[in-house]
Amino acid sequence: MTVQTRTSRPAAKKTATRQATKSLRPPKPDAAAGRPSTKAADKPAAVGKKAPGPKEKLVRDSFTMPQEDYALIASLKDRTLSFKRPTKKSELLRAGLHALQALPAAALREALDALTPLKAGRPRRDGL
Repeated sequence: MTVQTRTSRPAAKKTATRQATKSLRPPKPDAAAGRPSTKAADKPAAVGKKAPGPKEKLVRDSFTMPQEDYALIASLKDRTLSFKRPTKKSELLRAGLHALQALPAAALREALDALTPLKAGRPRRDGL
């Protein structure tokens, strides 16, 4: 039984070729030699945009909801398309949280009492 091994080229030949191609390249122009700076600090601030700051830490989570409530997400996404503002599910959830935050305590309690109570935990997996 013969085992074929992969033969490799000599490393010195590759290195010599790379060095030769590097020497053929034109030198990079100096940034201070006549080219305008492209740093963000040199550009004027865009009107109406926030200044870039530290990124906000994002949190992943999952939750369970009735199918009727989940269908409301699709309905709300369609409504946002009517005024040409495509929206993600997470944006709708965040907007809803901000809207609930603005409610007085009595109205918040009323909204929560109108929900159908759910069992805590994950739903059972069928077939196991």
